[in-house]
Amino acid sequence: MSKVKRPLNYSTNNSVETRDLLDIKGRTGNLYASIAIIAKRSAQINITLKEELHSKLEEFASHTDSLEEVHENKEQIEISRVYERMPNPALIATQEFLDEKIYHRNSDQDLFS
Repeated sequence: MSKVKRPLNYSTNNSVETRDLLDIKGRTGNLYASIAIIAKRSAQINITLKEELHSKLEEFASHTDSLEEVHENKEQIEISRVYERMPNPALIATQEFLDEKIYHRNSDQDLFS
């Protein structure tokens, strides 16, 4: 049985699409604040994906220093290919932001309200 599963359920397209800046700006009122939110979420997604990939590949790691024992593992290659085909974390974060799946707040406004 293959251990390859699609890690997180991302239905984002792998190709880059142009986005309307007014849509991105509309959620926060400031384009740069919106991009900062997307960047922070993208970093979170990237860390999660790296941790998942490393934990799955750790199962195949041999802890010997001998070069003769290095061999290809088809499941390991398949897992790597699945992660290579996944959309970029920035694309995923942008889609989540536009679909209003990201919670954010402005701490400066909370202080002065």
